[in-house]
Formats: sequence, structure tokens, C-alpha cells
Amino acid sequence: MFQIDNYTRVSEFFIVGFPSLPSEYFELVAWFFFFLYVITVVGNLLLIVVFALETSLQKPMYITMVSLALSDIGFSTVALPKIIARYWWNDGSLGFYTCIFQEHMVHYFGSLNSLILLSMALDRYLAICFPFRYPMLMTNQIMAALNVFCWVVAHIFPGISTINVTVLPFCGPNKIIQVFCDRTSLTALVCGDTSREYSIAYAIAMFILYVPLAFIIFSYICIIISILRMASVQGRIKAFSTCATQGCILSIYYIPRFFVYTAPFIPNLKMTADMRILTTVFYSLLPPVINPFIYCLRTSEIKTIFRSCSILVMLKVMANKLQISPI
Repeated sequence: MFQIDNYTRVSEFFIVGFPSLPSEYFELVAWFFFFLYVITVVGNLLLIVVFALETSLQKPMYITMVSLALSDIGFSTVALPKIIARYWWNDGSLGFYTCIFQEHMVHYFGSLNSLILLSMALDRYLAICFPFRYPMLMTNQIMAALNVFCWVVAHIFPGISTINVTVLPFCGPNKIIQVFCDRTSLTALVCGDTSREYSIAYAIAMFILYVPLAFIIFSYICIIISILRMASVQGRIKAFSTCATQGCILSIYYIPRFFVYTAPFIPNLKMTADMRILTTVFYSLLPPVINPFIYCLRTSEIKTIFRSCSILVMLKVMANKLQISPI
């Protein structure tokens, strides 16, 4: 059992980022994370605004997309500002409880995304496997309630982990070798044997990530079987296209996480600190950037709306040039 001495507990942590990155590249990396954040927020806000303004999009599938967009904005807002400040102004310090809060929210949004992806797979499963019963099985109210449930339940396991972290003894090193505070990086700074803490963190991560993944895989197997039974070739292509898009997102989200979380437990699987951080950036910050663009480009209704808006803007510009009032 760890013994805590409040007089030796560190009062703040320092976000290091990439430990091998030369200082001459700091500003370039800061700009990269800044643009990543701007694109994430703008892209996801655009999806939310389009959903709010267009009543034709207020369907179960789009409710899940908006929920995912809000989660992506939340994660990026929690994770990116401090690493941007670290590389722009060398301001990487975080108070003890501020770092703990960031750790909780980082894992919270990770858990939330996993549950939202599960609800998205459930929606596609019902829509493709039970097309005639789908309007009764999945209404807007049911999907909204399901997403609210995801937002609430996602706090449980990160909350347990956060409470455990607050009672651990941090009595010396305070440099977080990561772009944000997370459980693995914090556990590495604990004074004493941390093998039990790593095992608990690993078990929690595997449960919250891969139990939903098991249901997602099961739903997609059922979806593929239903697609193969379709008589319409065009229907098969459309269904496969939708599933392939979501499959890419799932691959980016789950597969790299498995290697990062499992590396400490596999003797022959070694990852340098920079490689671990780069992999973390890939699976945690890339999906929020590409999600709105993928779903907008792959959804015919949203493409039609954007096309109509573009035509309307062009007509207004032409009318202004000709000094006539647009119809």
C-alpha cells in the first residue's frame, strides 16, 4: 500500500511533449497542433450548425454524428491548448489537480467516443438488418436518450481511475512524457512499485474500449451477411460504402490503441517514447479532424445541402455584380 506524504508531493507537472524533438522545431510543431485544433473545431461546429438548421437531417444517424462532433471538440479543447503553449512559449506547467482533471477528461472523451461509435454501429445494424422495423426500433427520442446515456456512463471508469490516481505518491519527478496528462504517463512518475497500477489501468482500458468493439464487430458481421443477401447491386454498393467509411474510423481509433496499451506487457514489443507519443497523437487527434469531412462527403443529404448553398451563394454574387436583386 502506498504511503502519501503531503509535504513531498509535487505541486505541479510539466508537459514535455516529444522528448527527442530539437528546439528549432518547436514553433513548427506548435503551428501544427494549432491548425489541427482550428480545423477540428471549425469542421465539427459546421456539422453541428448544419444539423441544427436543416430539419431534414434531424434523424437518429445525424444525432449520433452531432454527439460525436461535440465529443471531438471537447477532447481537442482539453488536450491541445497546453501542448500548443508548451511549444510556443515553453509554458508546459500544469498544477497537480489541473493535470488530474485533464487526465480524467482525456480518458472520459476516449471512453465516450467508444460508446458513441457503438451507438452508431447499432443504428446501422438496425437500419440494414431490419429496414422495415427500423423507424419503430430507432426513433429520434430513443437515439437522443441513448447518446445522453453514453455521455453519463462514460464518466464511470475514468472516474474510478482518477480517484485512484489522486491517492498515489508523486514525490519527485514531475515531467509528463506525453502531449497531455494521461494515466500511463502519470503512473510512470509514481514513487514505488507501479506494476499493480499499470495492470488496473490496462484492465480498465481494455474493458471500456474492447467490450464495445466486440459488439461493433458482431453488428458488422450481421450487416455484411444482410448486405450479401440484398438483391439490388446498387443497394449492396451503398451499404458497403457506408460500412467501409465507419470501418476506417474504427481501425484508426482502436488498432493503434491496442499497441500502445499492450506494449508494456509484451517483451518483444518495444516502443520509444517518441513513437508512443506519435501513435497517441495519431489515434486520438486524427479522427476528430477527419470525422466531419468523411461523414459530410459520404452522406448524400449533407452533400446536397452544401451543393445547394454553394449555388445560392454563386447566384447572390452574380446578382451583386449585375446590380440586380436575386430572386
